[in-house]
Amino acid sequence: MTISYEWRGDFDNAEVDALHAEAFGHGGSDTDLFSRVRRHSLGWVCARRAGALVGFVNVAWDGGVHAFVLDTMVARELRRAGIGTGLVAAAAREARAAHCAWLHVDFEERLSAFYFEACGFRPTAAGLVPLS
Repeated sequence: MTISYEWRGDFDNAEVDALHAEAFGHGGSDTDLFSRVRRHSLGWVCARRAGALVGFVNVAWDGGVHAFVLDTMVARELRRAGIGTGLVAAAAREARAAHCAWLHVDFEERLSAFYFEACGFRPTAAGLVPLS
């Protein structure tokens, strides 16, 4: 299985929306994610197999030294094949190249092994205020 990873790769809103719906268990939306990430993100990584989008991660940032992994997604039939790890590794490499000093992530507890063991994040103290 050959997977290609592309930093700031082109994608169609419909294909990333379908992947997002599958990854997070919700119906589709009419969000123009392509415009949103181009406007607000340091970048994103697209993972493709034979041209099909099979993985995606958004890398938001503060315009300085902090980057943030958001919405790591892998197609259901390809999970546990290293694609998510490849997405996060590409995100870290590109954030480092952009002179970011920190790459942050938050996640549900069930994903601890993925982010800590597979991707190399370390636990930190953090806080959260629910806004809705």
